[in-house]
Amino acid sequence: MPLLAYHARTKHRPQRYAAGPETLDWDAQPDPFRRYAGAPQVALPLPAAQRRTPWGALFAPGAIPPAAPTLESLGLLFELSLALSAWKQAGPDRWAVRCTPSSGNLHPTEGYLLARGVAGLPDGLHHYTPELHALERRASLAASPGTAPALAVGLSSIHWREAWKYGERAFRYCQLDAGHALGALRYAAALLGWRLHDLRPGHEAIARGLGLDRPEDFADAEPEEPELLLALDFGAPLEVHWHGLHDWQGRANRLDAHPMYRWPVIGEAARASRAQAAPPAKAGDAAPRPPAIAATAAVAVATTPPAQAHAESLIRHRRSAQRFDPTTRLPAQRLWPLLAALQPRRGDAAVLPWDVLPQPPAVQAVLFAHRVDGLAPGAYLLPRGADGAGDGAMPSLQAALPHLDWQRVDEAPLPLWRLALHDGLPAALRTLSCHQALGAHAVFVIALLADLAPLRTEPARYRALLREAGLAGQVLYLEAEAAGLAGTGIGCYFDDEVHALVGLPAEPVAGAQWQVLYHFSVGQALRDERIRTEPPYPHRSPAPLPP
Repeated sequence: MPLLAYHARTKHRPQRYAAGPETLDWDAQPDPFRRYAGAPQVALPLPAAQRRTPWGALFAPGAIPPAAPTLESLGLLFELSLALSAWKQAGPDRWAVRCTPSSGNLHPTEGYLLARGVAGLPDGLHHYTPELHALERRASLAASPGTAPALAVGLSSIHWREAWKYGERAFRYCQLDAGHALGALRYAAALLGWRLHDLRPGHEAIARGLGLDRPEDFADAEPEEPELLLALDFGAPLEVHWHGLHDWQGRANRLDAHPMYRWPVIGEAARASRAQAAPPAKAGDAAPRPPAIAATAAVAVATTPPAQAHAESLIRHRRSAQRFDPTTRLPAQRLWPLLAALQPRRGDAAVLPWDVLPQPPAVQAVLFAHRVDGLAPGAYLLPRGADGAGDGAMPSLQAALPHLDWQRVDEAPLPLWRLALHDGLPAALRTLSCHQALGAHAVFVIALLADLAPLRTEPARYRALLREAGLAGQVLYLEAEAAGLAGTGIGCYFDDEVHALVGLPAEPVAGAQWQVLYHFSVGQALRDERIRTEPPYPHRSPAPLPP
């Protein structure tokens, strides 16, 4: 299926939502945890509660020396990325939340580890199970005496986890969630002084390396779609080739024994968007490292107590807000650092976590400011790019939106352009956000949009754009926490009506076709006192849960 056709088909509209289930049986929802029965397990340590790393240290080059690859460091990597962060209970209902956000808390993203040379961990392929905070050994790696330790993390998607609730639009959400997970892993790696490098081996190589092309291990279990393979850079040579996996163990569990619907268009979109391998490296060559990371752009901001929080606590505390206080206001000086965090480069160097992306930034941000003191209510463009103009996106957007103001906001310490003022913006965004109060009660909402015209010749770009939007969501989640606020990703919105609010044309202009991929809201969260919070691994650690 052409991906532009899939994107158009899965738009929500006021007259009808994208095709999805007509009913949901919440008592029969899919198992939230993938397990491989019969695979040997290695429990990982839970060291995060004993660490106190200032949030700002993650962004200061050299502030955190690279940790050795040990079970302890791997425990921290997964504890602060894909692990559970708490259990929640309201009446008879009990559910887990994780450090990585997910659409509907459904978590379609699975994590894998390829490891060699880590004491206490057999060389080979391991599946990470967040329920136990443990690694399940799926395959052994052929012995290679004298070689240096090497690590790589793989990500896959189980489409049915999202499709069960969201129907045909689920492929979009799986890619957004892959971007969330990518960001979570990058921040966790930074706490170890490590970096991530996308090996880009292509769809078939990822499937083979993660054991996802073995039908005998899945039987009637839901398949997993290969997404990413990332080398962990801790100062040693980066591994390019993972050969010799053998002695496969474990069979995947079935998540939903009685699925009520089928959505074949999801598989069609997945097949159409699969990436081919990047140019192969020569045998024995180390993978090239990305350029050195730069410190975040300096932005004057009044210091607030939450800004002094420790990174480990911020990551474990992160929650998707369910409700916002509709009276909260934010001084513009506290907005600027949140916007600056969306800028992927400063000069010639990448900024954390944007250095994990192998391609230049292609997703632009439109700010809908509701209650920001010093900024009139309305829509503003934040060009994302090293040149301050979205690396060429500005001319394309100006051609598509010639009727808007395009006034530079002089008070902002970063490029920000006023598009239009709008006194009734909160009510409009509530309606356009599928009638959710989150759109109206947020202090501000950011719409992430991209030009989809290149999909005609570069279909794999669709995944990359959605992942970049998801990565932006992860940045906003954590930066909001650091600012004493909270965020929530909004995947449900009326696509074309949002375009109309901004003034984007329905048809391509000058060869470009700008579309909104994700909404993100930030505000002051209201806590539901009826919900009880419990530690994520009470049987493993007495560590206190963040408030």
